[in-house]
Amino acid sequence: MRKPKTAAIMAGLVVAAVSVLGLAAPAWAVPPPPLGSSYVLDQADVLTNAQEAEVQSRLLRLSEQTGLDLWVVFVDDFTEPTSAADWANETANRNSLGPHQYLLAVSVDGHAYYLSGDVDDGTLTADQLAAIEQERVQPALSAGDWAGAADAAATGITAAAQGTKPTPPTPAGGGPDIALIALVVFLVLALGGGLLWLWLRRRRSATAGAPAAGESLDDLSRRAGSALVATDDAIKASEQELGFARAQFGDEAAAPFAEALAQSKADLDRAFTISQQLDDDVPETPEQRRAGYVEILRLCATADESLDARAAAFDQLRALESDAPGAVARARERHSAAVAALDGTARDLAALRERYADEALATVADNVAQARDRLDLAARQFSAADQAVASGSTGEAAVAIRAGEAAVAQAEGLEKAVASLAADLSTAERRAADLIAEIEGDLVAAAALPDPDGRIAGAVATARAHLDAGRAALAPPRTAPLRALAALEQGNTAIDAVLSAAHDEAERRRRASSQLDSVLVQARAQVSATEDFISARRGAVGPTARTRLAEAGAALVQAEQLRAADPASALQAAQRAADLAGQASSLAQNDVGAFGGNRGGGGGGDMMGAILGGIAVNAILGGGSRSRGGFGGGGLGGLGGMLGGMGGLGGGGGGGSRSGVSRGRSGGSSAGSRSRRGGGRF
Repeated sequence: MRKPKTAAIMAGLVVAAVSVLGLAAPAWAVPPPPLGSSYVLDQADVLTNAQEAEVQSRLLRLSEQTGLDLWVVFVDDFTEPTSAADWANETANRNSLGPHQYLLAVSVDGHAYYLSGDVDDGTLTADQLAAIEQERVQPALSAGDWAGAADAAATGITAAAQGTKPTPPTPAGGGPDIALIALVVFLVLALGGGLLWLWLRRRRSATAGAPAAGESLDDLSRRAGSALVATDDAIKASEQELGFARAQFGDEAAAPFAEALAQSKADLDRAFTISQQLDDDVPETPEQRRAGYVEILRLCATADESLDARAAAFDQLRALESDAPGAVARARERHSAAVAALDGTARDLAALRERYADEALATVADNVAQARDRLDLAARQFSAADQAVASGSTGEAAVAIRAGEAAVAQAEGLEKAVASLAADLSTAERRAADLIAEIEGDLVAAAALPDPDGRIAGAVATARAHLDAGRAALAPPRTAPLRALAALEQGNTAIDAVLSAAHDEAERRRRASSQLDSVLVQARAQVSATEDFISARRGAVGPTARTRLAEAGAALVQAEQLRAADPASALQAAQRAADLAGQASSLAQNDVGAFGGNRGGGGGGDMMGAILGGIAVNAILGGGSRSRGGFGGGGLGGLGGMLGGMGGLGGGGGGGSRSGVSRGRSGGSSAGSRSRRGGGRF
């Protein structure tokens, strides 16, 4: 649905009114307009509502994708100035467009256009802007596709902006570096399989690290390729190592390493698949390539870490094998200490059962029995190790020693858990006692607070229920401190929440009340002064300023009404009233200034003064003594603004204030130049 040409209709009325007054009617001009909160300004009414919404959405996407802004303006003709380039650049400068903000201006009736941009400090060069005009915008305009021209400009800016960034280098292949291959061969020949294993582990650590911030795609590609080669070599070496481990320590001892090796192979296969996808004929975006290289590095690092963990276990077995008799002796000493400590743990657990409920001790109830079983297992493993040493089977001895040490370590952990729980229960009892006192104090404070909506009463009931539950859990002879603490924490949270909200509300009201008086004084003064100014100059003041003043008055009345009951809301209303009155004052002064600027020289001073005050207009049009309503009052109140060329009928002043807000995203006006040879006719 096309938008009605309200401006043209109102223009006819103004010309008629001017002829009644016997004044010369100025030519209908389209000076550079203020840009509003939207990226689209269609003063020529060439876009439907749906098209305007589509163009706005497209320009929003441009801003999100590139950080660049584009405004599109359609007018009937370029006037004041008449050149397309001058008109577009003047509009950009008047609206303080920055170096990353662009303006496409189109004269529909004049068949002219220009794409304005800062060619000194901006992202796009003069040649790029000219190419966008000639190759993208002009064909659409020549076809009468107004929305398509805006879309073409946005597409061209996006392509040009992305083209200014360095082109991501082609990723290096996944093949190994020649120097590294030579180094590997040298180490294999010189140091043998054992040193090769250590070298591979160091190499994997160096190549599979996390990508550094800002690392280039080229560097990521090289590191990913090196990581693939290093991890593949490490897995092949690990397969040989697994064979040695099985022969040395048996299948059972080598089983965890075999599982880790299988998982590492799966991770490496996935990494190779990603590498193949990055190297095929299907192109990926730079973001997709970066994500692929990072995932390759992660998979290789995961595979390496799994192998390294199992390799460390075999290192320990080899150390035990090299000194099996001494290792058995040291393990037996640790076993004896754990056996002696177990008796004390049993006594401590019996004492805890007399003091605490079974639920409080559930996690350690069978710890003594479990620890005794682990110590018996360890003793059997140490005996098996002695027999293996005697028969010369040092590998079997190492496995038995390692199993016995693990059993002793678990027994020690079971014993320590009993002592740790005893300390935790004692701490919980003290904390519960503190919470009981805290909740009781909060309940007293809550009772003194106003509770218009019943929220405090509900929180008090909840807190009291949890308080009773906590006290019950602490009742002797056998208490449950952890259950009591959980209940009390919930009750404390409930009462603390409403108390905090009540305190915050009280503080908010206090601060609002302290500010409200001064803001009301300011708002009253601003509204009154603006009313006086407009009243004495109503013949020149347009509807936008009057609308702002009316809104300011309504906000002031609201602030006065809310003053006692809701100081915070009253403060917001008063601040809004002052702000709106300030806007109304500025707009009214602009209207009057524009009215006076077109008076010309000589004669007519009394007549123009009367019109400015709204006196002669009412008399000439038969409005009598009416100050409001009809064409003589409110209608010609904006006449002076129209005569001054300030576009009061369209509310242009209001749009100017919005544009300042919307363009705050790009940080101020440009210091560069927008002058270049460009634009053209269509």
